[in-house]
Amino acid sequence: MKYNFDKKVHRIKNNSAKWDEMGKNFGCNELLPMWIADMDFETAPEILEEMKNKLDQKIFGYVSRPDSYYQSAIDWTKKRYNYDIDLSTIIHSPGVIPTISIILKYFTKDTDKIMIQTPVYPPFAGTIKNSDKILVENELVQDTDGNWNIDFEDFEAKAKDKNLKWFILCNPHNPVGRVWKKEELQKMANICLKYNVRVIADEIWRDLVYKGHEFIAFASLSKEVEDITITCFSATKTFNIAGLQASFAVFPRKEELSLFDAKLAALDIRRNNPFSLVAMEAAFNKGEAWLCELLEYLEDNVNLVMEYVNENMPEVKITKPEGTYLVWLDFRGLNLSNEEISKALIEEGKVALNGGSSFGNVGSGFFRMNIACSKHMVQDALERVNKAVKYINK
Repeated sequence: MKYNFDKKVHRIKNNSAKWDEMGKNFGCNELLPMWIADMDFETAPEILEEMKNKLDQKIFGYVSRPDSYYQSAIDWTKKRYNYDIDLSTIIHSPGVIPTISIILKYFTKDTDKIMIQTPVYPPFAGTIKNSDKILVENELVQDTDGNWNIDFEDFEAKAKDKNLKWFILCNPHNPVGRVWKKEELQKMANICLKYNVRVIADEIWRDLVYKGHEFIAFASLSKEVEDITITCFSATKTFNIAGLQASFAVFPRKEELSLFDAKLAALDIRRNNPFSLVAMEAAFNKGEAWLCELLEYLEDNVNLVMEYVNENMPEVKITKPEGTYLVWLDFRGLNLSNEEISKALIEEGKVALNGGSSFGNVGSGFFRMNIACSKHMVQDALERVNKAVKYINK
């Protein structure tokens, strides 16, 4: 392989939220951090080279954004997903959650209901509540093999509510790792079209999909679906540059793009910083080889976790993710509360995982583990989790 993902990366002096905020979030700093969703891999050297070139210019004033910035994202989307984005519909945003927050604040009424599919990324619910909108949950359900699926009967029943105005789609899904199939996306789209429900498609994980699975952009299903959809995506999750705070949003309705742009201007957050501009463009233009090797490495890590858990912790259940670099561990077989399991993981295992209840009530008893790190770190984490489970069993 051209790139070394086994390299040990030390982030203690990196001002890393993942490493430096464990005390605040878990009550202990001496843990192995397998929680917040960024990678413990160095950013692709092709991106770093462009950032170094920017650094060598030695001036970091206000940034003028060239059309090539958008074109890089458009070309990447066309090449990898065969979906054409019109240049006139795409806009820069500092992040997916800020995008969703502005949409909910300025595109909706206080009586509007917003639907999400739990268990799901906690800021979805937080943003809805902070926007004084009404949260509606379409809970995902597991089949007998542990696979997560959409409860379409419940989805349609809630979409029928005349006050249900927006649905936030997460694809690939964080944390359960599903990459929704075309027929699943089409079925959701048909229901949304039938009941005039608009869609915000969070597709930030779209590049991180494993063999045998295919990401399909929701807006690519048809022109009718595209018209009701606002799409959010970025290179930041894919290439481990989330701290640069940059993303894209696609607004097929030009009056909505103009309103969104005006709200960014009012907050004075329309511009990139000098490094996000070159990093995002370099990622899309030069990062594909790095991504291909990354996906192979991540899938090996997933297989390592699957084998270890199945062989050593039969009480803990796991379903292989189809995408993302997250695994969703089911501890319900231990018959303990979330608090008891979390305490054992922290105090006995010395490992930090995200508690599932923060993703919605249906996540109770689950914990999310980030495996975007070297194999030795994944192995260490698994042994720590196993130590906690053995302690519980005693």
